[in-house]
Amino acid sequence: MYQILERGFVIDQNRPTPSCHASTLVPTADGFLCAWFGGTRESNPDVMIWLAQYRNGSWLDPVCISEEAGIAHWNPVLFREGDTIFLFYKVGVHIHEWETMVRISRDEGATFTPPRELVPGDETGGRGPVKNKPLKLSDGSILCPASREYADGTWRVFVDLTTDRFVTLQRSPFIMPADPAVKLIQPSLFEDESGVHMLMRSDRGLVYKADSMDLGQTWSEAYSTTLPNNNSGLDLVGLPDGRIFLVSNPVADNWGKRTPLTLSVSHDGGNTFEKVLDLETADGEFSYPAIIYDGVLRITYTHMRERIAYAFIEV
Repeated sequence: MYQILERGFVIDQNRPTPSCHASTLVPTADGFLCAWFGGTRESNPDVMIWLAQYRNGSWLDPVCISEEAGIAHWNPVLFREGDTIFLFYKVGVHIHEWETMVRISRDEGATFTPPRELVPGDETGGRGPVKNKPLKLSDGSILCPASREYADGTWRVFVDLTTDRFVTLQRSPFIMPADPAVKLIQPSLFEDESGVHMLMRSDRGLVYKADSMDLGQTWSEAYSTTLPNNNSGLDLVGLPDGRIFLVSNPVADNWGKRTPLTLSVSHDGGNTFEKVLDLETADGEFSYPAIIYDGVLRITYTHMRERIAYAFIEV
């Protein structure tokens, strides 16, 4: 039932930087775009945003599309709305000082507008999507999965809602667990007949979940699931038939190993998952996946902090 149609590396032999991480993926009219951050090492001032195009069955050479030189770039997120592709990313020396920038392409990623701050003057540590893609809801609004990391080590999740294609954003209150000491960041979103839902990275060895019955306006308390989580990034996508596909490191250990990297499926609204296949099982780091669906699952992820890998899977 599940077949890997194609897999390989977005960047392979001619890596433009020694380190890369946190990829994101979006379809274009004739292929895909993939973006990530790369430089000498995460948080260094030479870390920029890189972009590669997939056309005619192969990836073109990546190009650097950052314009804010000399300051660390982080966590790009690509999102398509109609004929427009949005690229979000963070800039800042420290995570708690992040600003979110956005650039727009109306020619399938060939060119992008100059960067602008997503929420001008915001000093809260970044707005809009923090790692995973926004979700267009059934009422046409768009929900951004967001989180904040404070200098004192506190982690909090929230969402940003937009009804005007990211011109303005409405920020939610923090989505809190019963125990405020639990750290939660980097949610991923899906909508089904019962509402809107998010799965979150935590420091408790388990994925946490929260639910909204009013299209993201208000949220339940965040609660733990039975799905293991190693305190590393995850991503999911909901299919029209109700299945939820999740890519994660199912390791029940805070700051645990970032291997294996596993594709799982849920048939009950994200309450439980079963393994579909392992994308990676070797020792090393295989992490921070991104997943989309266009009739086929498209996945990218960090491979040993040296390359971005991809897989296309028939489901």
